[in-house]
Amino acid sequence: MRDYYEILGVNKNADQASLKRAYRDLAMKYHPDRNPDNKEAAEKFKEASQAYEVLKDSEKRAAYDNYGHAAFEGGGQGAGGFSGFQAGGFSDIFEDLFSEFTGGSRSSNTSSNRGADLRYNLNVSLSEAYSGIKKTVKIRAPAKCDSCNGTGSSGGEASISACPTCQGSGKVRASQGFFTIERTCNTCSGTGRIISNPCKKCSGSGVVNREKSLSVKIPSGVDEGTRIRISGEGEAGKNSGPSGDLYIYVNMITNNIFKREGENLFLNVPIDIYTASNGGSIEVPSPDGKKIRISISPGTQNGKKFRLKGKGMPVLQTRDYGDLYVEAEIETPVNLSTKQKKLISEFNDSLVENNNPKIKRYKNFLKDY
Repeated sequence: MRDYYEILGVNKNADQASLKRAYRDLAMKYHPDRNPDNKEAAEKFKEASQAYEVLKDSEKRAAYDNYGHAAFEGGGQGAGGFSGFQAGGFSDIFEDLFSEFTGGSRSSNTSSNRGADLRYNLNVSLSEAYSGIKKTVKIRAPAKCDSCNGTGSSGGEASISACPTCQGSGKVRASQGFFTIERTCNTCSGTGRIISNPCKKCSGSGVVNREKSLSVKIPSGVDEGTRIRISGEGEAGKNSGPSGDLYIYVNMITNNIFKREGENLFLNVPIDIYTASNGGSIEVPSPDGKKIRISISPGTQNGKKFRLKGKGMPVLQTRDYGDLYVEAEIETPVNLSTKQKKLISEFNDSLVENNNPKIKRYKNFLKDY
């Protein structure tokens, strides 16, 4: 099978506009309406359509760049579950292109319309992201009308008949030049049905706005922008069509203690001069709510980092953990009494050059400056 970029005649860095332009030119050249009974043109048209179907989608394109054609073979295991092409996929590709040429578009059979997908932004704290949690979300969206069971008819199926204009297809065809364009039927608004006794509660749409509560499981390790899909919990489909999906997007609440970079955490901890000079130990917080005691070696300088391996955030969908990095902030005493100042002065007078090697190097630098 030929390379998709080669088929469209573009390089691998081509943007969406270039892809669309290249595909449009090939579609116009090899479209079956322009090349009747030409098997070679039909094959090239199909080939170009397959290439554009993959490359116009960012996720499918990434999978193809990584795995090639194998990404879409055998259930698409190499590409995270991308399936092969569906027979009706090519009409979807043409929808935006035909609208440019004719001011209209092709439409699929709309007798059963899938509900729209919904997005919900969910605030999650660092501790919740660390341990994972179940949260209840409330959404208000079109749901199946319980009065007519989603049919839109008060009289049941007996009050529903096929649209006489489109014979129930929801589409009417019109020829324009080389192309046969399918448009939405104006008589039935694309439903393919005429309801003689519409449901009063939903006005014949089969859906009503309703608030519902859902329990959402947030796995440990989620981060800003993590997307969680809940199948079938989007808007209800019209005319007994399937429901869309609900997508939960994680919004991480700013944490005042830890700074997060992926699975690693960073923490600044103040250390007094005595402990920094003589050594000792301090306690630091960890994301699981516990405290960890770490050793401070004598002569610890400001900015020294301590790495606590495996004490960071869990890595999503694995058993691994990131690291916790603790940075020392040596605090200089303030608000000293007269006695304290005198003691520090006496202490400073007792120091020799080797006690402050950085100051010694700096003074030598200034002499030669």
